[in-house]
Amino acid sequence: MKQAIVFDCEFLTAEGSPSRFWCGPKDPDPVIAQIGLVKLGLEQDFPILGTERIYVLPVDRQGARWPLDPFFTRLTGITEEVLDRQAVPLGSALKAVEDYADGARLWSWGKDEFNMVAISCYVAGLVPPLPVTRFGNACDLFLKAGMPYDDLKVTRSNTLASYYQIDHPPLQGHDAVDDALSVTYAVQHHLRGGALDASDFG
Repeated sequence: MKQAIVFDCEFLTAEGSPSRFWCGPKDPDPVIAQIGLVKLGLEQDFPILGTERIYVLPVDRQGARWPLDPFFTRLTGITEEVLDRQAVPLGSALKAVEDYADGARLWSWGKDEFNMVAISCYVAGLVPPLPVTRFGNACDLFLKAGMPYDDLKVTRSNTLASYYQIDHPPLQGHDAVDDALSVTYAVQHHLRGGALDASDFG
């Protein structure tokens, strides 16, 4: 394998939704509105080969568009106007993910595939186009590279590059591409230092 994909998703939320496990009567289903993809080369100096940001039309169980909660917009910067201009239906978004990955395994900080594929497809009534075997949990990579488990448990994707004190361009937390870049910079750090190698991404 010559490349890996690091991805992140922004999914619908409202004030207090995480503490209610998205089970409150006015909480949205945690379906995705944005996918960020980073293509990482697994040869030579482990370069970043490209990024892709995909906006997704979030729909409810009746197929109507979920309105964005103001809390979600404050958190992510994603507005209704952004979705009006740039968002695509879930099926098209996942096809774009599959095409971009080009057979490479997809890695996220945790298990974002459950929001991206399992929950979002279930709510939209779609057959998931990507099997769970295509995905990996980047936390496993960092444990292998020696990150203390107690640190891993309290570190978020958007703070991972800072945890390793890696110089990088400014990143906006809760933007799917920037959060995926934060993870990618830290993965690069371990690849270049020898704590990880290409075979770990198979």
